[in-house]
Amino acid sequence: MRTAGTSISRSRPARLAVGGSAAVAVLVAVSGCSTASTASSDNAADAGSTTGSKTVKVVAAENFWGSIASQLGGAHVQVKSIINNPNADPHDYEPTAADGRLVAGAQYTIVNGIGYDAWADKLLSANPESGRTDLKVGDLVGIKPGGNPHRWYSPDNVHQVIEKITADYKKLDPADAAYFDARKTAFETKTLAPYNTLIADIKAKYANTAIGASESIVTPLAEGLGLKMLTPESFLDAISEGTDPTAKDKQTIDRQISEKQIKVYVYNSQNATPDVQAQVKAAKAEGIPVATVTETLTPAGASFQAWQVRQLQGIEKALGQATGR
Repeated sequence: MRTAGTSISRSRPARLAVGGSAAVAVLVAVSGCSTASTASSDNAADAGSTTGSKTVKVVAAENFWGSIASQLGGAHVQVKSIINNPNADPHDYEPTAADGRLVAGAQYTIVNGIGYDAWADKLLSANPESGRTDLKVGDLVGIKPGGNPHRWYSPDNVHQVIEKITADYKKLDPADAAYFDARKTAFETKTLAPYNTLIADIKAKYANTAIGASESIVTPLAEGLGLKMLTPESFLDAISEGTDPTAKDKQTIDRQISEKQIKVYVYNSQNATPDVQAQVKAAKAEGIPVATVTETLTPAGASFQAWQVRQLQGIEKALGQATGR
């Protein structure tokens, strides 16, 4: 992403990076190694754990999937997320030798796919393990390269991933299958209850409300909430991919704002390009409420559900202000 200020940038190498060719050489060199992640489970509220059982070593390419994986696995998993810094761009990240060692020691990996984290595919290829189970979210939910990769913003896809991770844990550690089933039930019915309730309430109250957005990260969420996205898809994709939007698209958005065709504008605060900043300013000037989202967990260390609930509350508040409901 190309951004201003402290935001992530796609117009220059990612901040957490090593030289590409050197990194690959090191990763290949460690492909036969097996190392344990020293990180504890991310954001796991463990209850009812047992002792003396297997611990599955898990590596997630991004922390939004890692947070879910950790909470589903509880005491029987050890999860490490490679992208866990809000200032690191998952698109442009270049893996380090330490990342290679993590993958080499993993029994289970989770990558987003759909072209979002191609570097993760290289890590897996450089560190093959016959006994490792790999989950690629894009393949699971049936989205091919070229489709919208931001599947953690699709409520339906999130629940699909929850089902798959739990099923994979049970295969990797069948002795603790009942434990994983209990974790999944508690996570979906209790932990995610505020998330699920907000989604259902927004959809019931504001379905088909027209919104604008800064990039394609908002599209799966808008679909899940039943909102009508008016921003041209070509503009959303351009901002997400760090390319220049067309003058025609910018004129279309300017008109949508000036004529108040959209009720709310939602933007990724980690990717506030000059074009996006101009649209935010114009929306506020027209009295159009503005809500924010981010691409990765913020603040660092937040749980998936706390992060999503906070953003959903912001969107719900903006929709209420715009519609008087």
